[in-house]
Amino acid sequence: MTYEQTIRQEASCSGIGLHSGAPVTMRILPAPAGAGIIFRRTDLDGFHIEANSRNVAKVSYATSLMKKGVLISTTEHLLAACVGVGLDNAIIELDNLELPLLDGSAQPFVDMILNAGLRRQRRARTYYRIRREIELHEGDKFIGVYPGPGYSVSYAIDFPHPLIGKEIFEVELSDGQFHREIAAARTFGFKDQERQMKNMGLIRGASMENVIVLTEDSVLNGPLRFPDEFVRHKVLDLIGDLALLGRRIIGRVVANRAGHAMHTALVSRLCKDPSLWEETTEEHAPMIAPAVEVNATV
Repeated sequence: MTYEQTIRQEASCSGIGLHSGAPVTMRILPAPAGAGIIFRRTDLDGFHIEANSRNVAKVSYATSLMKKGVLISTTEHLLAACVGVGLDNAIIELDNLELPLLDGSAQPFVDMILNAGLRRQRRARTYYRIRREIELHEGDKFIGVYPGPGYSVSYAIDFPHPLIGKEIFEVELSDGQFHREIAAARTFGFKDQERQMKNMGLIRGASMENVIVLTEDSVLNGPLRFPDEFVRHKVLDLIGDLALLGRRIIGRVVANRAGHAMHTALVSRLCKDPSLWEETTEEHAPMIAPAVEVNATV
């Protein structure tokens, strides 16, 4: 049995938001056992938004939360870091609407948390062990989750670019694998789409320091941190989005060209149908036989 953890002491950083380009200061503070991850807008009288499926806003190029009209944007990198290091309970204070992008990966958040330290709490950590598979399809996009003995992710992407093409990455999220294999993978974008996206009000904070920038046949700001950094970043996004379940999964997640909208659709479906999972405090509890298959489209 493992126990919930919170941050031992305050950690903070400042930066700009990827899409808003707005400056923001962020603080990570301890929270009591059972609290989960809670965002607090200090610029709006400390308004709280819990990081859960009920507060997911419309998602496309990032995952945002909204409660009573108050927005928290681009949460996925920090939430992935929380899962990766085992931070269950924390208050995340922001003085603007979007989290800082920093270097475009989860690594700075991981380092912040580990440098501040983690404190074990007295409450046992609970997990959602997948009992029945569920698959969501949208055209050629797909995401599914299946019973399995641990928490593993397999992700496939396919971009018509000579440096990406088809990439597949699989990882078992145990024994520090997130820190070694996923945390440092950065977000990426295409130079020829820059003007269009900015006209849409997006990527106003993107730069050569926080996004991998691809031209038609090269990376402008290499070298890459991993040969397959692109698909690893998609795994990072998925882990952060699935953190909105409020519990870690015991099961196997498989995605193909899915993206934020499908990630959060899976979260919503799991939250709406408790027959798909059972709550347990045993991280490595033995598998149970899967029941009837569930197939769905989104």
